[in-house]
Amino acid sequence: MGLSPHRPIRAIGFATLWFVLMSGVVCLQAQQGGAALGGTVLDASGKIFPNAVVKIKNESSDYVRMVITDGEGRFSAAGLPAGTYTIEASAPGFVTTVRTGQHPGTGGADNIALYLSVAGMSDTVTVEAVVSTAADLAPSGNTLDARSAATIISAPFIQNFTSPVSDYVEVLNMAPGTFGVNPNGIGLGDSKIFFRGFQDGLYTMTYDGIPFEDTNTPTHHSWVFFPGQWIGGVNFDRSPGTASTIGPTNFGGSVNLLSREVRPDPDIRASISYGSFNTRMLDLGIDSGMFGFGKSKKSNLLIDVHQLLSDGYQTYNHQKRIAGSGKYQYQVTPNTTITLFTGIVDLWTNTPNTKGPTRAQVDQFGPNYLMTGDPSMPNYYGYNFYHVQSEFSYIGVTSNLGHGWRLDNKTYQYRYWNKQNYNGTTITATSGVDKLNGYNKFGDVLSAVKDLRWGTFRTGVWYEWAYTDRYQIPSDPRTWVNTPFGNFHEHFITQSWQPFAEYEFRATSRLSITAGVKYAQYNMHLNQFADNGKTIGCPGGKIVSSVCVGGVAFVTHDGIYHSWLPSIDARYRLKRNWTAYAQFGEGSVVPPSSVFDVKNAEVSVLPRPTMAKTYQMGSVLKFSRWTLDLDAYYIHFQNPYVSTPDPNNGNEPIYYLPGPSNTKGIEAESNFVVGHGLSLYLNGTMGAAKYQNTSWWVASAPRNTATVGVSYQRKSWDLGFFNKRIGSMWNDNGGRNQAIPIDAFNVTNAFINYTMKDRSLFRGSKLALSVNNLFDQHSIYGVTAATAATAGVAYAQSPNDQLLMLPGRSVMLTLTAGFAPRR
Repeated sequence: MGLSPHRPIRAIGFATLWFVLMSGVVCLQAQQGGAALGGTVLDASGKIFPNAVVKIKNESSDYVRMVITDGEGRFSAAGLPAGTYTIEASAPGFVTTVRTGQHPGTGGADNIALYLSVAGMSDTVTVEAVVSTAADLAPSGNTLDARSAATIISAPFIQNFTSPVSDYVEVLNMAPGTFGVNPNGIGLGDSKIFFRGFQDGLYTMTYDGIPFEDTNTPTHHSWVFFPGQWIGGVNFDRSPGTASTIGPTNFGGSVNLLSREVRPDPDIRASISYGSFNTRMLDLGIDSGMFGFGKSKKSNLLIDVHQLLSDGYQTYNHQKRIAGSGKYQYQVTPNTTITLFTGIVDLWTNTPNTKGPTRAQVDQFGPNYLMTGDPSMPNYYGYNFYHVQSEFSYIGVTSNLGHGWRLDNKTYQYRYWNKQNYNGTTITATSGVDKLNGYNKFGDVLSAVKDLRWGTFRTGVWYEWAYTDRYQIPSDPRTWVNTPFGNFHEHFITQSWQPFAEYEFRATSRLSITAGVKYAQYNMHLNQFADNGKTIGCPGGKIVSSVCVGGVAFVTHDGIYHSWLPSIDARYRLKRNWTAYAQFGEGSVVPPSSVFDVKNAEVSVLPRPTMAKTYQMGSVLKFSRWTLDLDAYYIHFQNPYVSTPDPNNGNEPIYYLPGPSNTKGIEAESNFVVGHGLSLYLNGTMGAAKYQNTSWWVASAPRNTATVGVSYQRKSWDLGFFNKRIGSMWNDNGGRNQAIPIDAFNVTNAFINYTMKDRSLFRGSKLALSVNNLFDQHSIYGVTAATAATAGVAYAQSPNDQLLMLPGRSVMLTLTAGFAPRR
């Protein structure tokens, strides 16, 4: 029987309810007379961290004191019994930091600095505080807790040095080796990120530790789900991570987006932005501050709503987005916090299925040509339109249950509904396509951490269930009357399981070794309906005038993919401000649902997941006035499967690996403080991503990249100038690799911000100017050849080649009215 979107869903998230009930039995110990401990909790860049939970435990007894940092990140615990104490600082989505051997009443006992760094899953490290002005002012960088090549992008950088209409692609462009471009303008379309020779679909993306991706292929969409206004930071790990790093495609790495933190004090900000391409945005953000009944103030609420309208850089590529999100936190006890998040995005756009003009169109109409207002032309904008909706919600519980156990659970649901209509190169009764890609997901991420005498044990599981409905039906673009049978139509259910376990062994006070394993299983139950012959055809019948006659309505398949993914890393603290690490990890990618897109959907042998093995080592060095992060990597990975018909088995497809690829290189980033708020930021990469059997380059893999940034951050001023150079690379032409050369190009951005800060009643009021592509370059960064490659014949430019080009200069002016009511 066919699949139904109303099919019962197995219960998930029972762990969350259990955690809530269990939190009621966790009690605070009574305070006794004695001395005091105190200090400040800060983030990895050195900024204050309000509302963090600090646990102070006597190392020779069961005495425990729990406190919460104030608006200045300070904590204090007086009346402590004499003894030696361990201090833990924690916050949802951040690594728990542990300081041992603290003695109340001694010198410095009231001025202890604890640093929190972001983490994809629950984690614990023991650190020594290192104050670095350079790290504080750096737009991005790794931390002294590093176990892999990673870049932490800070909230101040996102707020001050990206356009107000940016999406996560623009935020990630700062990281070493990455690049991504939206041909319609900053934040005005669906764009992708490339790094180390990996394209979208070969790395995991998460939001607050929850993976999000499409179901037919594990790709992502930058224009929905999480606008820039909802991103409070990024932890970009360029590796498969450890066993506890969950996700469907930790093949090339993981991009971990973080929501904005709630504030302990009330704050209201209303912004209006206007700029190039008639782009305008209204945004309202509200932080409630701590509130509750009577003297019990345990709740926080953060709300953001905005509307974006733009004509777009490309002709007639209009954009309209309405979005709203809310984040609520409730401190049940000092040991337990509940977080609720929900975000909804509604997007309308006239983006066509082709993303760029041809060479001939550029010569005739200019680099921004894409569509026309003439209904007699195939590329009339009225024949090309999207309506995309996304919803994302979760309930999270973090709890310290005592006896060294900490738990973190998130139960989530999200939905993506992309209804698209587009036209081809002619106007006929079948030249248009009526397209749907929609899915609904439910899942749970559970992690448990146990502190032991010699280290930390972590275990947990990720489970996800998804229902998908996809089709493409030929249609008349003038009336949108569809043909009886489509190019394809499929319903499928997918389930993902990833249990994991790992142990971090603290061999010495300086050396820790973490080893673990993760089991990844992916189940697919798919119904494919009879079509017009473009995909599976007419099983049991025949196609007559694009109509299935005498065949079955649909065929059903089941696929199970699984793999074991080990990891091991070592981190050594050479000095209090210098860390070195080495890592090995494996990642996998499951084959797409298109495995079954063959005649009669007959696939006798399923392909296996493709695998990647990553070896890398690096160093993180932090001084007061300069920082240096350096890493070297080598990755051996399998390429996606290809198929060939088997003449001895009814021409059923045989899937095989076309040969592996190797990518290797070095990456570095550094920040130098010149003085008085002036800094120089540099990052650069040199690498090669090539097919092992031919030594040809993998597509969209630059030979090198380099970023130079100059920033001034002092008092109310934040000024920045950043230039990124993307080295030369290659594009494929059909099945031929290293076919089309792409020249190096530069993108230069500049930003000016004046913000009222500190404790002003109008805190957050701001005047900001952002200029992207300052020098108005129109470099080509992608080419789709008009004709397929021919063996032995070099690529030659054609007027009909389709081009992807840098969008024109974008200037945005933003005025923000801030209000911080005093209590």
